[in-house]
Amino acid sequence: MAWFDVTAGVAGDMLLGSLVDAGADLDEVQRLVDLVLPETVRLEAKDVLRAGLRAVKVEVLSMVQDHPHRRWPEIRARIESAGLPEPVADRASAVFRRLAEVEASAHGVPVEDVEFHEVGSWDSVADVVGTCAALHLLDVEDVVATRIALGSGTVRTVHGLLPVPVPAVLGLVDGWQVEAGGDSELATPTGAALVTTFATAQGPLPALDVVTSGVGAGTRDPVGRPNVVRVVLGTRPAAEAPAASRSMVVLEANVDDMDPRVWPTVLTALMDAGAADAWLTPILMKKGRPAHTLSVLGGPDQAPGLRDQILRLTSTIGVRQTVVERWALDRGWTDVSVHGHTLPVKVAHRDGQVVHATPEFEDVAGLADELAQPVRVVLSSAVAAAELAGLAAGGDVPAGLRPTRTSGPGRPES
Repeated sequence: MAWFDVTAGVAGDMLLGSLVDAGADLDEVQRLVDLVLPETVRLEAKDVLRAGLRAVKVEVLSMVQDHPHRRWPEIRARIESAGLPEPVADRASAVFRRLAEVEASAHGVPVEDVEFHEVGSWDSVADVVGTCAALHLLDVEDVVATRIALGSGTVRTVHGLLPVPVPAVLGLVDGWQVEAGGDSELATPTGAALVTTFATAQGPLPALDVVTSGVGAGTRDPVGRPNVVRVVLGTRPAAEAPAASRSMVVLEANVDDMDPRVWPTVLTALMDAGAADAWLTPILMKKGRPAHTLSVLGGPDQAPGLRDQILRLTSTIGVRQTVVERWALDRGWTDVSVHGHTLPVKVAHRDGQVVHATPEFEDVAGLADELAQPVRVVLSSAVAAAELAGLAAGGDVPAGLRPTRTSGPGRPES
């Protein structure tokens, strides 16, 4: 895993420099960038000092004169057709998709019509693809980041003089922990997009068996503050990284103007779309209006699709996103026989022992209807059959548990 210290700010070249300093092969990074930007840029790494600290600065040098601003569909097409390793292409596309979404929101245009300016230029594309390539080369899957320093003041852009943080950065850090951290722009849209796309949690340096580390430099060298990003690469100790833990996101929206009869279909559609869970919480909004908070749990990579579903299925005009850590018992599926019929049982287990064994309720209800018996009677029989099969708390986990059970179109049971 990688831990990024972005308490001094973050930009694409700083992230790339830290990973090159940590051991990513710059020649191989160059090769992968060339697949997207052939004969366009050259990457050079050099040691520099930032407030007295050594760091690696990766310069993206132009090899051509004309560098047009590019629209999101063009960048997406370049990435998809470049022949990049799948993890690199997926990450790079996800970064630019997030940028396109926040730019579309900031400027009030459709996502497909977004034309990138600074973040669509040759050096920013190289920073994004290069950072994704470096993470892949270093075999980094999990990323944790500190609180993000955004800066303050103003910055000049193609849209004129804008306050810091600029609208795109504010959109990217919605739901994340941030601070001003100092004067001037400390977090660029490219840097913020990379961190908030890769990182699945925020916090101080976690318990790690450290493998290596690196320091990447920004362009400026302000007095009294090292303008750097630090990265620490390592593996979590076994006790700190149980297989059942996973960083996820919770998407939420408050809705007060929807027919309540629609909610069951919304929850079902979200689960079928891949959400790990979806639920409603009754709330009271301004002017005493009764309403509901819709909450949806999913993986970071699922967030864009689930956000689209929430906006499509409900009347909300906004969605909040929060990064969370989900701890869950390992689970699997096995079958028991009830009145001559097979019923699936979900078995939650830990350290080789059963913790819970629960018959799948929808199948129980279906069998009760088929047998013309009350659901409570069939459910009691299913629980008894599970216990008879040894599926009781403290018992040994049975061999041959199925890892997942599909309970909706393409949806693994959570």
